[in-house]
Amino acid sequence: MITIQNYVQAESLEQAWQLNQKRSARVLGGMLWLKMGKNTVGTAIDLCRLGLDTIEERADAFVIGAMVTLRQLEQHPGLNACTRGAVAKALQPIVGVQFRNLATAGGSIWGRFGFSDVLTLFLALDAKVELYKGGVMPLERFAALPYDRDILVRLIVPKTSCRLAYEAMRIQRTDLPVLTCAVAQTGGETRAVIGARPGKAMVVRDANGLLHNGVTTESAAAFADYVAGQVPMGSNNRGSAAYRSHLCRVLTRRATLELGG
Repeated sequence: MITIQNYVQAESLEQAWQLNQKRSARVLGGMLWLKMGKNTVGTAIDLCRLGLDTIEERADAFVIGAMVTLRQLEQHPGLNACTRGAVAKALQPIVGVQFRNLATAGGSIWGRFGFSDVLTLFLALDAKVELYKGGVMPLERFAALPYDRDILVRLIVPKTSCRLAYEAMRIQRTDLPVLTCAVAQTGGETRAVIGARPGKAMVVRDANGLLHNGVTTESAAAFADYVAGQVPMGSNNRGSAAYRSHLCRVLTRRATLELGG
C-alpha cells in the first residue's frame, strides 16, 4: 500500500505539470497498479477535473482523453465499428469489468508495461500521444522514451489505421497474457505488434513484402515466421522463450489470416 501525504485535484494542466516536477509527486490514473506499491507519494495529482474522460470521434480520428477508462474504450460503438470489434476483443479479458471501470487509457499507456494488451493494441492502431510539454508524437516513439515528468493528455487514433486483428494467449481468462499479438494494415503497409514477450510491445513491419500479393495460407505462415524471428523472447513463470516464439508464429498467422479474410 502506498502512503499519500498530499492530494490535489488539478485545476489546469499547467498546475498538474508544475506539481509533477517534484520527484515525490505522482499523477493518478485508475490507481490499480500504483496502489500496490510500498512507497510514499508526496503529492498525488488527480486530473479528474480537466475534462479528459471523453472520446471524441472526428472525421479523421478518435481523440481519447487520458482519463478515459478501458471500459469506455471497450464499449465505444465508433471504435469497435472501425476496428471490427478488435478493441473490445483486446480489452474484455483484462481482469474484470470492475477493473476496467477504473483503469485508464492514459495510465495504461504511460506505464508502458511489458504485459500490456493496451500498449499492443494502440501500437497496432498507429496511435499518437499528446504530451503537455512534449507535444504530439507517434506512440511507437513515445514507448521507446525513458520516463520523465511530462503529462500524457490524449491519445489520437487515425481512422485510416483501424484495420487490424487482435489475438492473445492467457493461461486463465482474466490472467495477465503469456503473449499478445496484433496485425494491422495501413496504407498498404502490414505490421505486427508483439507484446508480453515478456517485455514492452514491439512493432515488426513486413519489410520483405511477404504479404504484398495478398494474404494466403502460405504468405501468412511466412510472415508469422518472419515476425517470430525478429522479436526477442524471454522466460518467466508464465512461459518459456521457446514457447513464446511458438505462440508468436501461431497468433501472428491466425491474426494475419483473420485480417485477410
